[in-house]
Amino acid sequence: MKPTRSFLFVPGNREAMLDKAARAGADALILDLEDSVPPAEKEAARALVAGRIAGLAAEGQRVWVRVNRSPHLYDFEDILAVVRPGLEGVVVSKPGGPEDVHTASSMVAEAEHRAGLPIGSVGLIPILETARSMQLCHEIAQIPRVTGLVGVTARNGDVARALGYVWTPEGRESEYMKSRVVMAARAAGKAPIGGLWQQIRDLDGLARSSALDRQLGMAGELALHPTQVPVINRAYTPTPDEVAYYEGMIDALDAALKQGRASAMYEGEHIDIAHVKTARDIIALARSMRD
Repeated sequence: MKPTRSFLFVPGNREAMLDKAARAGADALILDLEDSVPPAEKEAARALVAGRIAGLAAEGQRVWVRVNRSPHLYDFEDILAVVRPGLEGVVVSKPGGPEDVHTASSMVAEAEHRAGLPIGSVGLIPILETARSMQLCHEIAQIPRVTGLVGVTARNGDVARALGYVWTPEGRESEYMKSRVVMAARAAGKAPIGGLWQQIRDLDGLARSSALDRQLGMAGELALHPTQVPVINRAYTPTPDEVAYYEGMIDALDAALKQGRASAMYEGEHIDIAHVKTARDIIALARSMRD
Protein backbone atom coordinates (compact mmCIF):
# COMPACT_ATOMS: atom_id res chain seq x y z
CA MET A 1 0.00 0.00 0.00
CA LYS A 2 1.23 3.48 -0.83
CA PRO A 3 2.28 5.56 2.20
CA THR A 4 -0.92 7.10 3.52
CA ARG A 5 -0.75 9.60 6.35
CA SER A 6 -4.37 10.74 6.28
CA PHE A 7 -7.66 9.05 5.36
CA LEU A 8 -10.44 11.65 5.39
CA PHE A 9 -14.00 10.43 5.98
CA VAL A 10 -16.64 12.13 3.83
CA PRO A 11 -20.42 11.55 4.18
CA GLY A 12 -21.51 9.93 0.95
CA ASN A 13 -24.82 11.79 0.81
CA ARG A 14 -23.28 15.29 0.87
CA GLU A 15 -22.11 16.27 -2.61
CA ALA A 16 -20.82 19.66 -1.48
CA MET A 17 -18.71 17.94 1.18
CA LEU A 18 -17.29 15.58 -1.44
CA ASP A 19 -16.11 18.60 -3.43
CA LYS A 20 -14.63 20.25 -0.34
CA ALA A 21 -12.91 17.06 0.82
CA ALA A 22 -11.20 16.64 -2.53
CA ARG A 23 -9.40 19.93 -1.87
CA ALA A 24 -8.41 19.14 1.72
CA GLY A 25 -5.02 17.63 0.93
CA ALA A 26 -5.71 14.20 2.41
CA ASP A 27 -3.66 11.33 1.03
CA ALA A 28 -6.88 9.34 0.56
CA LEU A 29 -10.62 9.84 0.92
CA ILE A 30 -13.05 7.38 2.49
CA LEU A 31 -16.46 8.06 0.96
CA ASP A 32 -18.78 6.84 3.69
CA LEU A 33 -22.02 4.95 3.07
CA GLU A 34 -22.34 3.75 6.66
CA ASP A 35 -22.65 5.67 9.94
CA SER A 36 -22.56 9.23 8.55
CA VAL A 37 -25.50 8.63 6.16
CA PRO A 38 -29.13 8.67 7.45
CA PRO A 39 -31.05 5.45 6.66
CA ALA A 40 -33.46 7.24 4.33
CA GLU A 41 -30.57 8.47 2.17
CA LYS A 42 -28.58 5.25 1.83
CA GLU A 43 -29.59 4.44 -1.75
CA ALA A 44 -29.09 7.99 -2.98
CA ALA A 45 -25.68 8.11 -1.30
CA ARG A 46 -24.68 4.86 -2.96
CA ALA A 47 -25.53 6.24 -6.40
CA LEU A 48 -23.80 9.55 -5.69
CA VAL A 49 -20.61 7.91 -4.46
CA ALA A 50 -20.50 5.40 -7.30
CA GLY A 51 -20.85 8.22 -9.79
CA ARG A 52 -18.01 10.27 -8.29
CA ILE A 53 -15.29 7.61 -8.05
CA ALA A 54 -13.96 7.82 -11.61
CA GLY A 55 -13.87 11.62 -11.61
CA LEU A 56 -12.06 11.85 -8.29
CA ALA A 57 -9.55 9.23 -9.40
CA ALA A 58 -8.96 11.08 -12.67
CA GLU A 59 -8.00 14.13 -10.60
CA GLY A 60 -5.36 12.06 -8.81
CA GLN A 61 -7.42 11.44 -5.68
CA ARG A 62 -7.12 8.05 -4.00
CA VAL A 63 -10.64 6.81 -3.24
CA TRP A 64 -11.88 4.27 -0.69
CA VAL A 65 -15.50 3.56 0.23
CA ARG A 66 -16.85 2.35 3.56
CA VAL A 67 -19.82 0.09 2.91
CA ASN A 68 -22.78 -0.69 5.14
CA ARG A 69 -23.27 -3.73 7.26
CA SER A 70 -26.32 -5.80 6.40
CA PRO A 71 -28.18 -8.67 8.08
CA HIS A 72 -25.85 -10.95 6.10
CA LEU A 73 -22.63 -9.14 7.15
CA TYR A 74 -21.81 -6.49 4.48
CA ASP A 75 -24.10 -4.89 1.93
CA PHE A 76 -23.40 -6.58 -1.39
CA GLU A 77 -25.35 -3.93 -3.30
CA ASP A 78 -22.96 -1.30 -1.92
CA ILE A 79 -19.95 -3.37 -2.95
CA LEU A 80 -21.32 -4.05 -6.45
CA ALA A 81 -22.02 -0.35 -6.95
CA VAL A 82 -18.64 1.01 -5.89
CA VAL A 83 -16.20 -1.62 -7.13
CA ARG A 84 -15.34 0.00 -10.44
CA PRO A 85 -12.30 1.56 -12.15
CA GLY A 86 -10.76 4.24 -9.97
CA LEU A 87 -11.58 2.63 -6.62
CA GLU A 88 -8.53 1.84 -4.52
CA GLY A 89 -10.35 -0.16 -1.90
CA VAL A 90 -13.26 -0.97 0.38
CA VAL A 91 -13.40 -0.25 4.11
CA VAL A 92 -15.45 -2.57 6.35
CA SER A 93 -16.46 -1.90 9.95
CA LYS A 94 -16.83 -4.16 12.97
CA PRO A 95 -15.70 -7.54 11.66
CA GLY A 96 -16.27 -10.23 14.24
CA GLY A 97 -13.05 -11.93 13.20
CA PRO A 98 -11.06 -13.18 10.20
CA GLU A 99 -13.98 -15.17 8.80
CA ASP A 100 -15.95 -11.93 8.27
CA VAL A 101 -13.00 -10.34 6.47
CA HIS A 102 -12.59 -13.43 4.27
CA THR A 103 -16.29 -13.14 3.36
CA ALA A 104 -15.92 -9.46 2.54
CA SER A 105 -12.90 -10.29 0.37
CA SER A 106 -14.95 -12.87 -1.54
CA MET A 107 -17.73 -10.35 -2.09
CA VAL A 108 -15.24 -7.84 -3.47
CA ALA A 109 -13.79 -10.54 -5.75
CA GLU A 110 -17.24 -11.22 -7.20
CA ALA A 111 -17.76 -7.50 -7.75
CA GLU A 112 -14.35 -7.24 -9.46
CA HIS A 113 -15.34 -10.08 -11.79
CA ARG A 114 -18.62 -8.41 -12.72
CA ALA A 115 -16.87 -5.07 -13.28
CA GLY A 116 -14.18 -6.61 -15.48
CA LEU A 117 -11.40 -5.72 -13.02
CA PRO A 118 -8.44 -7.95 -12.23
CA ILE A 119 -9.18 -10.14 -9.22
CA GLY A 120 -7.30 -8.74 -6.22
CA SER A 121 -6.94 -5.22 -7.61
CA VAL A 122 -9.25 -3.64 -5.01
CA GLY A 123 -7.86 -3.43 -1.49
CA LEU A 124 -9.65 -4.07 1.79
CA ILE A 125 -9.20 -2.28 5.12
CA PRO A 126 -11.06 -3.61 8.17
CA ILE A 127 -11.74 -1.31 11.11
CA LEU A 128 -11.18 -3.48 14.19
CA GLU A 129 -13.97 -2.51 16.57
CA THR A 130 -14.85 -5.80 18.29
CA ALA A 131 -12.82 -7.46 21.04
CA ARG A 132 -12.50 -10.67 19.02
CA SER A 133 -11.24 -8.90 15.89
CA MET A 134 -8.61 -7.11 17.98
CA GLN A 135 -7.60 -10.39 19.61
CA LEU A 136 -7.27 -12.02 16.16
CA CYS A 137 -5.67 -9.04 14.41
CA HIS A 138 -2.67 -11.13 13.32
CA GLU A 139 -4.90 -13.60 11.46
CA ILE A 140 -6.83 -10.75 9.83
CA ALA A 141 -3.64 -9.04 8.69
CA GLN A 142 -2.56 -12.21 6.87
CA ILE A 143 -5.57 -12.13 4.50
CA PRO A 144 -4.12 -11.29 1.06
CA ARG A 145 -6.58 -8.57 0.05
CA VAL A 146 -6.12 -6.69 3.34
CA THR A 147 -3.74 -3.76 2.83
CA GLY A 148 -4.08 -2.13 6.24
CA LEU A 149 -5.55 -2.58 9.71
CA VAL A 150 -7.33 0.19 11.59
CA GLY A 151 -6.95 0.35 15.35
CA VAL A 152 -9.03 3.33 16.47
CA THR A 153 -9.75 4.67 19.94
CA ALA A 154 -12.51 7.26 19.62
CA ARG A 155 -14.05 8.49 22.86
CA ASN A 156 -17.21 6.50 23.72
CA GLY A 157 -16.90 4.62 20.43
CA ASP A 158 -17.25 0.95 19.55
CA VAL A 159 -13.73 0.02 20.65
CA ALA A 160 -14.09 1.66 24.06
CA ARG A 161 -17.39 -0.14 24.57
CA ALA A 162 -16.01 -3.48 23.35
CA LEU A 163 -12.99 -3.39 25.66
CA GLY A 164 -14.63 -1.55 28.53
CA TYR A 165 -11.89 1.01 28.96
CA VAL A 166 -12.30 4.62 30.07
CA TRP A 167 -10.97 7.01 27.41
CA THR A 168 -8.37 9.63 28.24
CA PRO A 169 -6.65 12.17 25.98
CA GLU A 170 -3.29 10.64 26.90
CA GLY A 171 -4.37 7.25 25.55
CA ARG A 172 -2.60 5.01 28.09
CA GLU A 173 -5.65 2.73 28.26
CA SER A 174 -5.42 1.90 24.53
CA GLU A 175 -1.66 1.61 24.00
CA TYR A 176 -1.69 -2.19 24.28
CA MET A 177 -4.47 -2.58 21.72
CA LYS A 178 -2.81 -0.19 19.28
CA SER A 179 0.55 -1.89 19.70
CA ARG A 180 -1.05 -5.26 18.88
CA VAL A 181 -2.49 -3.79 15.69
CA VAL A 182 0.87 -2.28 14.77
CA MET A 183 2.70 -5.56 15.33
CA ALA A 184 0.14 -7.61 13.38
CA ALA A 185 0.12 -5.21 10.44
CA ARG A 186 3.90 -4.80 10.29
CA ALA A 187 4.45 -8.56 10.53
CA ALA A 188 2.22 -9.01 7.48
CA GLY A 189 3.76 -6.12 5.56
CA LYS A 190 0.57 -4.10 5.83
CA ALA A 191 -0.16 -0.54 7.04
CA PRO A 192 -1.23 0.07 10.67
CA ILE A 193 -3.74 2.94 10.78
CA GLY A 194 -4.68 4.85 13.93
CA GLY A 195 -6.98 7.67 15.10
CA LEU A 196 -9.75 8.73 15.68
CA TRP A 197 -9.77 12.20 17.26
CA GLN A 198 -13.39 13.34 17.66
CA GLN A 199 -12.71 16.72 19.29
CA ILE A 200 -12.75 18.59 15.97
CA ARG A 201 -11.82 22.01 17.37
CA ASP A 202 -9.00 20.72 19.57
CA LEU A 203 -6.22 20.58 17.00
CA ASP A 204 -3.51 20.75 19.67
CA GLY A 205 -4.96 17.61 21.24
CA LEU A 206 -5.02 15.97 17.81
CA ALA A 207 -1.35 16.85 17.30
CA ARG A 208 -0.42 15.18 20.60
CA SER A 209 -2.56 12.13 19.84
CA SER A 210 -1.12 11.77 16.33
CA ALA A 211 2.43 12.08 17.67
CA LEU A 212 1.72 9.24 20.12
CA ASP A 213 0.28 7.04 17.36
CA ARG A 214 3.35 7.65 15.21
CA GLN A 215 5.60 6.81 18.18
CA LEU A 216 3.72 3.52 18.59
CA GLY A 217 4.38 2.67 14.94
CA MET A 218 1.23 3.74 13.13
CA ALA A 219 1.73 4.72 9.49
CA GLY A 220 -1.22 7.13 9.32
CA GLU A 221 -4.68 7.70 10.71
CA LEU A 222 -8.31 8.46 10.04
CA ALA A 223 -9.59 12.04 9.95
CA LEU A 224 -13.13 13.29 10.48
CA HIS A 225 -12.82 16.87 9.22
CA PRO A 226 -10.72 18.70 6.61
CA THR A 227 -9.14 20.90 9.30
CA GLN A 228 -7.56 17.78 10.82
CA VAL A 229 -5.75 16.80 7.64
CA PRO A 230 -2.77 19.22 7.81
CA VAL A 231 -2.15 18.32 11.47
CA ILE A 232 -2.13 14.60 10.71
CA ASN A 233 0.02 15.00 7.60
CA ARG A 234 2.63 16.92 9.59
CA ALA A 235 2.67 14.29 12.32
CA TYR A 236 3.50 11.48 9.89
CA THR A 237 5.93 13.39 7.65
CA PRO A 238 9.62 13.38 8.66
CA THR A 239 10.70 16.96 9.28
CA PRO A 240 13.65 18.58 7.47
CA ASP A 241 15.59 18.38 10.75
CA GLU A 242 14.90 14.63 10.99
CA VAL A 243 16.00 14.11 7.39
CA ALA A 244 19.19 16.10 7.97
CA TYR A 245 19.91 14.09 11.12
CA TYR A 246 19.58 10.78 9.30
CA GLU A 247 21.55 11.96 6.29
CA GLY A 248 24.35 12.91 8.68
CA MET A 249 24.14 9.49 10.27
CA ILE A 250 24.63 7.81 6.89
CA ASP A 251 27.60 10.04 6.14
CA ALA A 252 29.15 9.24 9.53
CA LEU A 253 28.94 5.50 9.01
CA ASP A 254 30.19 5.77 5.43
CA ALA A 255 33.26 7.56 6.77
CA ALA A 256 33.78 4.84 9.39
CA LEU A 257 33.45 2.07 6.80
CA LYS A 258 36.19 3.68 4.71
CA GLN A 259 38.43 3.38 7.76
CA GLY A 260 37.62 -0.31 8.19
CA ARG A 261 35.08 0.15 11.01
CA ALA A 262 31.40 -0.88 11.03
CA SER A 263 30.37 1.51 13.78
CA ALA A 264 30.85 5.14 14.73
CA MET A 265 29.97 7.80 17.25
CA TYR A 266 27.39 10.21 15.86
CA GLU A 267 26.08 13.11 17.90
CA GLY A 268 26.97 11.30 21.12
CA GLU A 269 25.44 7.96 20.12
CA HIS A 270 26.95 4.68 19.04
CA ILE A 271 25.62 3.78 15.57
CA ASP A 272 26.21 0.87 13.24
CA ILE A 273 24.72 -0.66 10.10
CA ALA A 274 21.35 -1.37 11.77
CA HIS A 275 20.88 2.30 12.60
CA VAL A 276 21.71 3.34 9.05
CA LYS A 277 19.08 0.95 7.70
CA THR A 278 16.55 2.86 9.79
CA ALA A 279 17.97 6.14 8.52
CA ARG A 280 17.56 5.07 4.90
CA ASP A 281 13.94 4.02 5.56
CA ILE A 282 13.12 7.42 7.09
CA ILE A 283 14.73 9.29 4.20
CA ALA A 284 12.88 7.12 1.65
CA LEU A 285 9.60 7.83 3.46
CA ALA A 286 10.28 11.56 3.40
CA ARG A 287 11.02 11.43 -0.33
CA SER A 288 7.83 9.49 -1.04
CA MET A 289 5.79 12.12 0.84
CA ARG A 290 7.49 14.90 -1.09
CA ASP A 291 6.88 13.16 -4.42
